[in-house]
Amino acid sequence: MPVGELFALLTALLWSGTALCFAEASRRIGTYQLNINRLLIATIFLSITILIGGLNFHLTSEQVLYLAASGIVGLVFGDTFLFKAYQEVGPRNAMLVMSLSPGMAAIMSYFLFGETISAIGITGIVVTLGGVAYVVYGRNPASSKEHISANGLWLSLLGALGQAGGLVLAKMAFNISDINGFVATFYRIFFSVIILFIMGVTTRIYKNPVTLFREQVTAFKFTLAGAIMGPFLGITASLIAISTAKVGIASTLMSIVPVTMLPLVYIFYKEKIPVKGIIGAVIAVAGVAILVLR
Repeated sequence: MPVGELFALLTALLWSGTALCFAEASRRIGTYQLNINRLLIATIFLSITILIGGLNFHLTSEQVLYLAASGIVGLVFGDTFLFKAYQEVGPRNAMLVMSLSPGMAAIMSYFLFGETISAIGITGIVVTLGGVAYVVYGRNPASSKEHISANGLWLSLLGALGQAGGLVLAKMAFNISDINGFVATFYRIFFSVIILFIMGVTTRIYKNPVTLFREQVTAFKFTLAGAIMGPFLGITASLIAISTAKVGIASTLMSIVPVTMLPLVYIFYKEKIPVKGIIGAVIAVAGVAILVLR
């Protein structure tokens, strides 16, 4: 399996756990507190990794600019909308709309990089996203704790657009010269934290994290686990994926999160996996196979 596709699938697995952790944390401490604190935690882990690993930290000013813009578009705006969508329509419904992100990224990449996808690749994308959609809407609504609202769907759509734009901007940085995945992730998150912190302090929305998590120990556990799986490992894996594969294909493989979430939802929410969900998962896996074996 090509390296880019492998890391894209790894990203989907990591983001499955991340989605559930952040959905729980956001209900306890709110979207904004979650967004900035998970990035702060990830920054600590990334700094330690870069220092211990002796990774090359020096990039061109243009690369730094693209990564900073990527972080602001994807992590500040895109993820804020996504977390709000988690609260409105639940993680799986939000991730279904997020499945539009690969198409958005593919269109952007076509005009910016001239990336084209073969007929077989397009078939794989359609089959994969079709399976993902079938998984989400194939469940039994009566047993689900999630619901659908127009506001939640709009928030999910804005989150998808932010994620697509963030990946494309990061690809621009990688196209200049090779960058270590952890270093690229650090730059994306570092500038995002600065923006979020300034916004939080100015509006007095941001609360002292020590005081907050002393009162919300469970929220801290979910935030910590999600920060490790998401911003620290997940984002790094996604950047490695788009640096070695076409953005549209890598994004599609990352979008199978609703499929990889099925066993987690069964374990944590005690939701039974319906037959339609299993069929959808099989369809999505078939699409993934087309993409990675084409």
